[in-house]
Amino acid sequence: MAQSSAESTLARLSQGTTPGRLKSQVRHLTKPRFIELLELIIQEFEYFLKAINLINNQSLETLLEELLEAFTLKIGQILKADRTTIFIVDNENKELWSKIAQGEGEKAVEIRIPIGKGIAGYVAETRKTLNIPNAYDDPRFNRATDKETGYRTKNILCMPIFSNGENAVAVVQLLNKIGDDRFTLEDEKEFESFASSIGVLLESCNSFYTAARTQKGLNALLNAISSMEQSLELEVTLQSVMAEARKLMQADRSTLWIIDGNELWSKVRNADGSQMIELRQAIDEDSIVGYVAFTGETLNIADAYKDDRFDRSADDRTGYVTRSILCMPVFNSSGQRIGVSQLINKAQGPFTRSDESFMRAFNIQAGIALENAQLYESVLLEKQYQKDILQSLSDAVISTDMGGRIVTINEAALELLGCPMEGMAASGQSAEEVKHAWEEALLGRLVWEVIPIEQLDDRLKDSLTKGAQHYVPEQNLHVAMADIEGSLSLLIPAQPRRSGSGFVDELMGRDTQFNLWGLANQELDPELDIHQFEHSINLTVTPLTDPKGGVRGGLVVLEDISQEKRMKTTLYRYMTPSVAEQVMALGEDSLMVGKRRDVTVLFSDIRGYTTLTESLEASQVVSMLNEYFETMVEAVFNHEGTLDKFIGDALMAVFGAPLPLENHSWSAIQSALDMRQRLVRFNELRREKKQPEINIGIGLSSGEVVSGNIGSHRKMEYTVIGDGVNLSARLEGVTKQYGCDIVMSEFTYRPCRELVWARELDLTRVKGKMQPVKIYQLIGKRSEPLLEKQEEFLSLYQLGRKAYTSQDFERALKIFTKAQAMAPRDKAVAIHIGRTHGYLKNPPPATWDGVYVMTTK
Repeated sequence: MAQSSAESTLARLSQGTTPGRLKSQVRHLTKPRFIELLELIIQEFEYFLKAINLINNQSLETLLEELLEAFTLKIGQILKADRTTIFIVDNENKELWSKIAQGEGEKAVEIRIPIGKGIAGYVAETRKTLNIPNAYDDPRFNRATDKETGYRTKNILCMPIFSNGENAVAVVQLLNKIGDDRFTLEDEKEFESFASSIGVLLESCNSFYTAARTQKGLNALLNAISSMEQSLELEVTLQSVMAEARKLMQADRSTLWIIDGNELWSKVRNADGSQMIELRQAIDEDSIVGYVAFTGETLNIADAYKDDRFDRSADDRTGYVTRSILCMPVFNSSGQRIGVSQLINKAQGPFTRSDESFMRAFNIQAGIALENAQLYESVLLEKQYQKDILQSLSDAVISTDMGGRIVTINEAALELLGCPMEGMAASGQSAEEVKHAWEEALLGRLVWEVIPIEQLDDRLKDSLTKGAQHYVPEQNLHVAMADIEGSLSLLIPAQPRRSGSGFVDELMGRDTQFNLWGLANQELDPELDIHQFEHSINLTVTPLTDPKGGVRGGLVVLEDISQEKRMKTTLYRYMTPSVAEQVMALGEDSLMVGKRRDVTVLFSDIRGYTTLTESLEASQVVSMLNEYFETMVEAVFNHEGTLDKFIGDALMAVFGAPLPLENHSWSAIQSALDMRQRLVRFNELRREKKQPEINIGIGLSSGEVVSGNIGSHRKMEYTVIGDGVNLSARLEGVTKQYGCDIVMSEFTYRPCRELVWARELDLTRVKGKMQPVKIYQLIGKRSEPLLEKQEEFLSLYQLGRKAYTSQDFERALKIFTKAQAMAPRDKAVAIHIGRTHGYLKNPPPATWDGVYVMTTK
């Protein structure tokens, strides 16, 4: 009773489900009963400690095998069987396994049978005894084993072994009862008399064995984690992780191969362990590790030299002899194969299925360790990459922590602040050392103490606390430098300059108070020679966030938009860099002051733009225009033109301003022809995307214009104005009436008449102008010959024009009619035929000069 009481007390104590029960039980015990209870509890704890010691015993792994051998031998003797096998039930893998093969001189091998397959599998699944008098008459019997071994199986007795529960823990299979007899019911009963005891022992031993292997696996994993925490270097991780795998699996050697593109690589020690040798292996099906890396399958090889995939060259090179191999894939957290683990030469026989299971679990941890090491290596590379990018940026970039203190600062920021480099370098330090010294002086400082910009502290704090972004254009950055006690020192004004105050001499004089960085209370000698700097900047303050969107710091970007930089940036948008540099060299006055220049103006416009865009979404319209203008602006820049402006779907370009151009007419003509060719390619792409094609009209005219920066203080643009601009815009509209894509005035045509093919369209007086102008259709360059039919058509047209302007309308009608037969869709011919019919009915006055007055723009 005391024993059971002690056991129940320990059970309740271990379960912890009845607090206070133990105390209430001992409350009324006499002293002798209490001492007896203590002794029983101590005795049970001793049993527990022995069990724990057994789990940690290194020889436990062989204990189960020895029990199987002993039980197998004795059961065979008792039941007089020629061969006996005990299969342990592996419910987790739904298999039966045994390492016993009865028979003299036979080597013990591991046998695994799926539950439900064969005689033993059937018994394990149904938990029913099978007594088979003739094995070959039973369809569940597999004759292949007999054929392979030469053994003849006659009769079989196969019985389940139970422990205290209903589930079978093992299956015993007896073959061929000695004496040419069959197994009887008495044999079954005799086995049942001791089967339960065997079941309890097998289950207990198997439980201890599983617990021990699990404990060893956990210890190895913990050691691997510990070694991984000690170093994140890839090569160190390779060695430490696989060293733990070698201990776990009792292998002689272990290697972790890394997948590197189409190759695997690793490092192993040579035979005497004196040095590391790098090994590389192609990922293919011709080698063991390559096969596993290629297929993702596990290879468990008992004899490496009998496997055609094994390459002995590594052994030849290192002097090692490889026997058994367990090779398994390693995956990262995303399920992607990143490596292959390879264990070589297990201490006791070949690697088992159980070894595979443990290594599969171990490889999960190995994959994590390897992925972390690779990630760490990538982080180091990315960190250096970002550092290089930060230093290469032309804008000043400063990052801060959550308190607003500087974490990183790039070289552009140091230059913007006026950090003196040359003076310090003269002391013998290299430029890199000087830069590093200034960085060290700034790191950890509050950014608003270093960057004296109004309300910078408030804006940064708003970003850090609320995740807000701030963009503040055209702020003043005012810093200074002075020689203090023989070394150059950086100063900041005692009060930040208000933005928009401008550069005023009296504010930059001695009345301006300066402090040394971080020393607001230190007075400076007013006689100091202070060199002052002021920059106009665009300020951006934005939070730095983590992957979850949380703020982890701030970023301050200072874009220097001093007048030179602002001017250059603006010019690059409207002209080629080479032209912009020339304009910059001339100074700001070259643009600000109005000048009269002889130029050619080009206008282009998309035909039917309104109708075209009615069926398009807003985003599609914007995308189309951006793609269209991208290629058309290139046509302008390629021929030394300046982009004046975009007007909706229209483009205006100038050739000959702001810099003079010797033959601006020819440059403009070449640009227009380039636009024509680019439009062909542009429409080809649109046809491929099932998008509607577009057509454009281009007007060209040359003449004197006024150029300069025109606008208000808030918005000012460089442009040209004058009759040449207006006429080119009118001619772009004329292209629709005459069915041409490029129309130019006589002022553009005359300087280039020897270079181009053109036909005179009309002598016209555009709306708003009194002076008539000859207009021409631009056909192409004379360097590209016309077809004979084209030349004949142009000749006819020119004769028709001559008869028309001479008021010989009947002859003109005959010629134009003949020309129309050659080009039925030519609008210019159709227009002249229509006018000629009109003049035949109502002749013009004798003073008519052939001018046609346009009534529309």
